[in-house]
This record gives sequence, structure tokens and C-alpha cells, in this order.
Amino acid sequence: MKTIPAHRALLCGIALAFGLSSVAEAKTFELQNAGIEDIQAAVDAGALSYEKLTRLYLARIAAYDKKGPSLNTVITLNAKAIETAKALDAEYKKKGRRSPLHGIPVLAKDNYDTADMPTSGGVFLLAKSVPYQDAPSIKQLREAGAIILAKVNMDEFAHGGIGFSSRLGQTRNPHDPRRHPAGSSGGTGAGLAAWFAPVGLGSDTGGSIRGPSSANGVVGIKPTNGLISRTGIMPCVLSFDTGGPMARTVYDAAVTLGFMTGVDPKDPLTSGSAGLGYKDYTTFLKKDALKGVRVGVIRDLAGTDPEVDRVFDESLAELEKLGAVLVEDVHYPAIVMQNRAVVMEPMRAEVKDNYLDYLATLRPGFPKTVTELAEKGIKLTAPQGEFQPHPSVYTRFKALGERPPLTALSYTSAKQYAMPAVRGAVLGLMEEKKVDVLVYPTRSRQPEIIDPLTPYIVDRPPTPSLTSIANVTQFPDVIVPAGITRDKMPVTISFFGPAWSEPKLLAYAYSYEQATRHRVAPATTPPLPGERFEY
Repeated sequence: MKTIPAHRALLCGIALAFGLSSVAEAKTFELQNAGIEDIQAAVDAGALSYEKLTRLYLARIAAYDKKGPSLNTVITLNAKAIETAKALDAEYKKKGRRSPLHGIPVLAKDNYDTADMPTSGGVFLLAKSVPYQDAPSIKQLREAGAIILAKVNMDEFAHGGIGFSSRLGQTRNPHDPRRHPAGSSGGTGAGLAAWFAPVGLGSDTGGSIRGPSSANGVVGIKPTNGLISRTGIMPCVLSFDTGGPMARTVYDAAVTLGFMTGVDPKDPLTSGSAGLGYKDYTTFLKKDALKGVRVGVIRDLAGTDPEVDRVFDESLAELEKLGAVLVEDVHYPAIVMQNRAVVMEPMRAEVKDNYLDYLATLRPGFPKTVTELAEKGIKLTAPQGEFQPHPSVYTRFKALGERPPLTALSYTSAKQYAMPAVRGAVLGLMEEKKVDVLVYPTRSRQPEIIDPLTPYIVDRPPTPSLTSIANVTQFPDVIVPAGITRDKMPVTISFFGPAWSEPKLLAYAYSYEQATRHRVAPATTPPLPGERFEY
């Protein structure tokens, strides 16, 4: 056996050490699981550019949106997305990163005003309506360096919960394309689940961020009303409306929320958020945040879907393992459970005036009243090119245009007395049970199979839901994946609390997410070549 000279042995040892070091430091980038932190780490290492990232997401949209499972989420692609990404690459190399959102693609629900793309609200009559300026929340995200990659489908006028519009037709759930993605932010939810982008924007009047987050198995935040400006977001019922972020992780949603907050002189409700909002919610994210937290368990819709109940029960056991103290036998009072009838229904009278104000901001040539929208819209009774019929929406809108004025006793009573009564009942329940947060299954049942008669059904029975309570109280609600059913459909839980409690709710959701990792990738949208690499 030959002996190796000492100097050669030393060199071999050094080489081996360096080799092992490089292996130990090697990282794997997988678009399927990449959050904002993973993306920026790969960019910092020189292994990824914002242009390449944008192209990867565009390739996924090309492969799965109109082909493959034909999810049908994208209404408008940003024609300047690659150009913007290149400019952000150059800026990063020269000046550094503007923010954690620098170069991050975002899917925007098509009711957010964008000055460089049409904003239709899912309405075929507004297919070519390009706003004069960005909504403040869009403007703030762009200033942070985000790329608005696409405008995505939604239920028409944000009225509905199945992801169907006359502008694009039916969006499909990537976990099972036979099923709907919920709504009205269904395009955002489906696009995120199929990882067309890491972050998306939704709006919520009665559960329109949270339903799609649940049905598609992603994270969503319905913030305290007034935390985010509603200016430039096509309205529904302004007393209940709010925009909010949706994302694939709690961290990504928390990052995005911080860049959407702020007082807007054009939206008086935001004045109440002064000193109560934050620009960085990630500082509150702690893995042990659930230790000792008293969690009120809401089961008021138990029995709607046994599989949802099963997943919820398993999530409660997981919360307990994380140190949470579960408080059972917590039930909403009757006025809370009846909030849709006693508050939301009378206050839908706002739609007429809210849309009058929004339509007045549009360029010449577009409808200016709800009645005009209904009269023109109801004429689309058969597919007309790319536009799909949705006469049921316009029939309902015609009725909304005939509702009593905002001076009517039914409306003023609901706003001045019923809304505060529901709010007080929720706070009173939490005080009585001495709980820090309420937890419930976001959606009481799995997404239904798509009904081909959807456009023609005027009075569709609503899915039993507790999400509207957050809108009537104007309180925040944070949604996180909790598991899947035997049909491989996602189930989420909601962390619901008092006004301005986003820091705590996000901390609880993050603690749960990090311990359980329940988000699942749909089988219909697998990884494409080039999405995984080592560096």
C-alpha cells in the first residue's frame, strides 16, 4: 500500500473540505414551494432574476390557464410584465432592493383599478374600461416594486360565490376542475393554488377573500375595514367592503398587507386606522405564538359537511398541541347568526349609490347607473364571442336599482343600530368566554360541482357561512390551510378577532402554519421544466 506525501494529503484534505462545504451550502429552488423569502434569496445568490421569475410564472399560465385543466383565471395579462421585470433587475443591481416585494409578481382581482389594463369587475360591458389611475393599493404595491402580472376573473360585480362572470365565464378549481373555486375572488384563489404568482389581491364584502382562500387552499386576510383604502376598488356594499391580500404563505400575506395600509383622504373610513396599522406585519410572526392563547371554538355550522368537520376537529387537536387552550361551547347569539337578514340585506340598498359614484369615474361611453348596466347587460342571453351570458346577475341588479333610498328606515336602522348590535354581541361573547380569538372552519362545506345552468339561476341558495360576521362587525379574519378532505379538497380555519387585531391573528395563523404545513399542490398543475434548480 502506497503512502501519500504529507503535502499532497494536505491538499486533498483542503479540496475535500471545500467540496463538502459547497455541498453543505448548496440550495434547491422549487417554484412550487417558493415564497417571497426564497425568491429573494435566489436573486441575492445570482441564481434567479426577476425577469426569469416572471417568465416562469407566465409559462405556468400558458400551460394551465387555457390549456391542460383550463382553469380560466386570467382576464388580462400585463403586456409590460417582462419589461417591468427587466427594469427592476437593473434597478436591483444598481441601487438594491426597494422592499421585500421588489420584483414579486402579483395577481390582481379585476375590480382593482389599473391605469395600464382594463378593469371590468367581471362585466362584459366594461371589458375595455381602462381607469384614469391606479387604485391606491395598486399604486403602493407598484411603488414597493411589485409587478402586477395579471388581472384575474371574479364573480360579476363581486355578486356571487362561484367564480363565474360574463367577461370570462367559469373559473375552475385546480384541486378538482369539476368544482368551482368559490368567489367572488375565485380567479385569485385558483391562480395562487396553481402558483401563477406568490401573491394575489382580493376584495371581501361577505366572504369573497375567505371563501376562495378556503376552496383553493391558500392564505387570505380580510383586514379590519378602514385598514386598506377602498378607493379605486369597484364597490359592492361599501359599509362591508375591503380589499386584502391572498398568498401561498402567511409570511407572504403579512408582507403584502403592510404595503397596502395607510390613510387615504379619499376614503374617510381609513382615518380610523391612523396609528393602528403597520407597514411591517412580519415582525409579529412567532412560531410559539399560540402558547397559552385561549381559543374560542365556533361550531355553529357543524353538520353541514362531515369531512369539513373532521378536518376542523383535527386542526383543533393540532392547536392544542401547540399550547392553545381550547374553550368549547362557544356559540354566536341569534342576532349574530341572523346578520345577513337583519343587517346585510337592508344595507344592499347602498349598491345603487356606490356604483353610481364608481361609474362616474369611468371614461366616456360606459354605463353610468346600475339601471343602465342592468338594461344593457340583460340583453346578453347567449355567448357573444368571448363574452358569456349571465342574465341572473343583471336581473338582480335591476331589482337593486329599484331599492329604497339610503334615507329609508330599513337602511338607517340596519346601519345605525343593527351593525353595532352585532359588533357588541361578538365582543360580548369573547369577553364572557374570556377568549383571545375565535376559530371556525372558514367554509362549512367543500366546493360544489359546477352547475352548467349557473348563469340562469337567479336565486341560488347561499352556502351556509359565518364569514359575513367579519364584514358586519368590520373585524379582521385570517385564513390558513388546515388539511384536506377524502376528496382531496382543501379545508381552512379562520382566526377571527376584534378590530385592529391583525398582528395577533397573523401570529396565531403563522404559528399554526409553520407547525402543520397543510398547503397542498394541485395534481392538475404539476411543476414545469426549469422550475427547480440548485445553486
